[in-house]
Amino acid sequence: MSEGLAHTESIGAFAIVPSNDLPSAIPFWERLGFVRTGGDHQYVIMEGWGCEVHLTQAGGGAWRVPAENNPFGIFIRTPRVAEIAARVDDLVIKPGGLLRHREWGMFEVVIAGPDNFLVRIGWPSELIRTVQAE
Repeated sequence: MSEGLAHTESIGAFAIVPSNDLPSAIPFWERLGFVRTGGDHQYVIMEGWGCEVHLTQAGGGAWRVPAENNPFGIFIRTPRVAEIAARVDDLVIKPGGLLRHREWGMFEVVIAGPDNFLVRIGWPSELIRTVQAE
């Protein structure tokens, strides 16, 4: 399930995801298979599937996440896309977000996260087909 990064050096770019209600956002990420590995009450570091996501409590006023029309999203690139999709089938954006091969060459699913945060999870279709053929 989760592949911890806490004890290894890693280089990369990691998304910082603001949330209007950080404590309510954590269980969503846990359902996806992430575990909390650091942070505090305003900033949480979560790891899973070989990825790292940083969650932060959004501010008020102009700093509040516009949940009704959230412009934020993340793409989680992992070969375990079908496994993750099965964990959160009730959160899949239907019909367009169903797990399938997309015309742009990705096998992916689209999930609605906290504050209508867009979560796309996928892997190149070519690599999925190679594994299925073996």
